[in-house]
Amino acid sequence: MAKRDYYDVLGASKGASADELKKAFRKKVKELHPDQNQDNPNAEAQFKDVNEAYDILKDANKRAAYDRFGHAAFEGGTGASAGGGGGFHPGARQGGGDFASAFSDVFDDLFGDFMGGGGRRNAGPRGAARGADLRYNLRVSLEDAYHGKAATITVPGSTACDKCNGTGAEGGAEPTTCPTCSGMGKVRAQQGFFTVERTCPTCSGRGQVIKNPCGACAGAGRVQRDRTLSVNVPKGVETGTRIRLAGEGEAGLRGGPSGDLYIFIEVREHGIFQRDGQNLYCRIPVPMATAALGGKLEAPTLDGGRSRVDVPAGVQSGKQLRLRGKGMPALRGSQFGDMYIELAVETPVNLTARQRELLREFEELSKDNNPEGSDFFSRVRKFWDGMKG
Repeated sequence: MAKRDYYDVLGASKGASADELKKAFRKKVKELHPDQNQDNPNAEAQFKDVNEAYDILKDANKRAAYDRFGHAAFEGGTGASAGGGGGFHPGARQGGGDFASAFSDVFDDLFGDFMGGGGRRNAGPRGAARGADLRYNLRVSLEDAYHGKAATITVPGSTACDKCNGTGAEGGAEPTTCPTCSGMGKVRAQQGFFTVERTCPTCSGRGQVIKNPCGACAGAGRVQRDRTLSVNVPKGVETGTRIRLAGEGEAGLRGGPSGDLYIFIEVREHGIFQRDGQNLYCRIPVPMATAALGGKLEAPTLDGGRSRVDVPAGVQSGKQLRLRGKGMPALRGSQFGDMYIELAVETPVNLTARQRELLREFEELSKDNNPEGSDFFSRVRKFWDGMKG
């Protein structure tokens, strides 16, 4: 059976650019992966065909040979020689092409942004590595969360080495290409019908080596040093709010980009106010006489002010009064939440003899002035009578 045209296998045109070929390959890989096509007996064979096609077409020399001679360029070695491609070894392509080589490019694109992010695209110079992200827990008061503040923090971590300018080489010299892997960062070994690709043991996958490491940083290009940073804590933050400072994390390895610093906010509990989102709650005790007769009280607000509140006569414990716009500011926007005052009717203690006498007289005169209590005990008596019956 004649082999299908490689361009047809990938679903790409013959004049497609390298990026277009890669996009077509990625699409086919997702579409035909055997794990997602267990009910399709042909999926595995098609998957191998896609990898074989991309392995040829991604290489400029191989693609030129294929465009000129077709599949004959890779059969028996004669076509490759005629096409001037060089380096083509049919024995190394058993089982549908060099799968590891073909798939590695797409793997970096699909998953390179995880675990520190960026992959090769954001790694900076060859042999460099992105610095790790850092986390800093910052505790602020509720007043700071209300008004906002500029905080100064000290962050332990690594910074670029001043002596070698972050290159890791003495005197700031540039690293040299690794002689073992020729700068690829990987070495290949033939094992029977398979080509095994491993990280280069000489350069640890960086593709470069430093002949004369910097004495200050031991070739890492970074040193441990505490840094003092100013952080703007915006109004309205709450516990769990995250602030990102780009490029303020660990310094990159050998000139690589720095990681990011993530500041996690924790708002301390307050002695007067409790917070729920943008709303504030304040529990205020009210004298028993004021609760019975009604009156006024002064309620504190988080901005440092005072608000006069009318207490209605006969108010009960747990009654909430709302002060509009006296809550927390929104993190993004100009709106404010509300403040809720919960009244707690306070029973007097340490009474004098005269006070006791007056309260007993008041109790006798107010037996019919407690409707809620009268109704409750009436229902209790019915309950007890029902139990006896």
